[in-house]
Amino acid sequence: MKFKAGDAILGLFVIGILFLIIIPLPSAVLSIFLILNISIAAMILMSALFSKESLDLSLFPTMLLLTTLFRLGLNISSTRLILRDGFAGDVVQAFGEFVSGGDLVIGTIIFIIITIVNFQVITKGSERVAEVTARFTLDAMPGKQMAIDADLNTGFIDDEEAKRRRKKIQDEAAFFGSMDGASKFVKNDAIVGLIITVVNIAAGIIIGVASKNMVFADALQKYTILTIGDGLVSSIPALLISTATGILVTKTNSDDSMSKVILKQLAYSPIVLYVVGITLLVLGLFTPMGPLVTFPIAIIWFIIAYRFSVKQKIEVVSSEINSEDEMAEEIRKPENVISLLQVDPIELEFGYGVIPLADVNQGGDLLDRVVMIRRQIALELGSVVPIIRLRDNIQLAPNAYSIKIKGVEVAKGEILFDHYMAMNPGYIEEEIDGIQTTEPAFGLPALWITELQREKAEVKGYTVVDCPSIIATHLTEVIKSHLHELLSRQDVQTLISNVGETHPTLIEELTPKLLSIGDIQKVLSNLLKEHISIRDLVTICEVLADYGVTIRDTDVLTEYVRQGLSRSISKKIFGDMTNQVITLDPAVEQQIMENVQHTEQGSYVALDPRTIQNIIAQLKKEIAKLTSVGLQPIILTSPIVRIYFKHLTEQYIPDLIVISYNEIEQNIEIQSIGMVSIA
Repeated sequence: MKFKAGDAILGLFVIGILFLIIIPLPSAVLSIFLILNISIAAMILMSALFSKESLDLSLFPTMLLLTTLFRLGLNISSTRLILRDGFAGDVVQAFGEFVSGGDLVIGTIIFIIITIVNFQVITKGSERVAEVTARFTLDAMPGKQMAIDADLNTGFIDDEEAKRRRKKIQDEAAFFGSMDGASKFVKNDAIVGLIITVVNIAAGIIIGVASKNMVFADALQKYTILTIGDGLVSSIPALLISTATGILVTKTNSDDSMSKVILKQLAYSPIVLYVVGITLLVLGLFTPMGPLVTFPIAIIWFIIAYRFSVKQKIEVVSSEINSEDEMAEEIRKPENVISLLQVDPIELEFGYGVIPLADVNQGGDLLDRVVMIRRQIALELGSVVPIIRLRDNIQLAPNAYSIKIKGVEVAKGEILFDHYMAMNPGYIEEEIDGIQTTEPAFGLPALWITELQREKAEVKGYTVVDCPSIIATHLTEVIKSHLHELLSRQDVQTLISNVGETHPTLIEELTPKLLSIGDIQKVLSNLLKEHISIRDLVTICEVLADYGVTIRDTDVLTEYVRQGLSRSISKKIFGDMTNQVITLDPAVEQQIMENVQHTEQGSYVALDPRTIQNIIAQLKKEIAKLTSVGLQPIILTSPIVRIYFKHLTEQYIPDLIVISYNEIEQNIEIQSIGMVSIA
């Protein structure tokens, strides 16, 4: 740990405060400390006054505690000197005599007024403001966090800006929470100051009369003057610190200094100052105040108003000139087309009728749903979804929306605003009135119904969803089906680095020694293409490290990884202990394997078109048997054939589930209810 002189000085300062309470100080040293205390308080007040935002003095609660302890320590030392010697230094004596002006009653009254102002007005007000600000800051944190997430997802800010904003929110909550507690120090410090004052006067009179044989009037005069001086020399720094506290907890963030902001807000128009000046002239002419007092001040306001009006005219002209210069410069400079070349990974465009669903100010929650989509897919499939860009498009129909992947439209839909979509689960015979439509995500028949019909439809058993849910569900399904295209090498590097933090040996062995980031990306893309979660990346990397030594074909490596993920694959596909599947005729498998062609770019099946059409036709017949009884079609093959049969069928039946024997857990019972054979 590196030694710093500043840290040592701070430590000695804190220890020195404790010594002030224990060790008697000479009056000369006490006077120096009292002046130092006043200067520190003035420094803190000026810093609070000229700071642009409260967090500029983030350690203010700590400074408040230290200065309060320092002031109390000085109070105790001065009390000791007053009661013991009847003298507490030139500073205390000067404050007492100067303020009282030789009159004990006047001095006492002024001291009481200063103390009451500090305690009742500034201290209590600052305490209340700090308490309310802390409560509202903490209550506003969730909303601010959601706003940051929404801006991040829409691309308005980047990750670094989001981190900076989140840290600022946390710092504000910690600061105002600390200020709420620290303001109690100021309040209690004022109370202790009053108690010490009473003790000084009472004890001083007793000591003066009993121990020093003073006349009561002389003792009262002497110790009251000293007590007033001691109280004032402590109250003035306390007043400055209390004022700084009040300024800091009531300060709003601004790019300009506080003086400029106050001047702009109080005198934002010269008319305000002209009216004030005219009012003073009228008061001087028609009231006993007289023009001698009011006219000079009115003239000052007129001068300031005139200067403001001239300044505003100059600013308007300057603004117009700068605007024209910027436009001319924009025309002259060569066009920067680099920004036009960037393609967003995912875009959701919508017509102007859909804008209220995305506008937070109009009660829309589509932005929040987009945030949840990214979290949901991360948990379900283990992949990072890129930023989803939301923008309006006047070329679309008012209630239409379009989903683009890498700048190309892949899906679209249309909603009926102020309506709900009702879908029949399949077993409800009673129909309801509505506008016929098709659910965009899964292509199911549906009805548009009104708010009045919603409760009736739900009672009958219909599935009823609102417009934001329709768009969010459609967007989720589109992202899932294209997630393998969106997974970039940079995303894979991020995922690998995350695993490397806890399994460094595994990652060092795997890449770049055995497989490149590009090879791992292809394996992960293959898994995502068939909706296999890559969240268990440690297991995936373990399997790749085992087989990457001898196998370079990423398709074959994918099959081994699938076998390593057999538990999660079985859990996802097979819900019951007994499951119906379709198998392949061994003759079909044999024919497929005989026609596999291996190249440097990978392997493929080179069957003649007639044979392919025959296999697909037989497959569709078997699938129809399963779907007719409400079962999900699952094709079971041997491990070596699975990948090639999947490639063979994905053009015709893209969502078909093809699984091998090695990907099924031993405790799952399989029942074959059909076989694909060559006719």
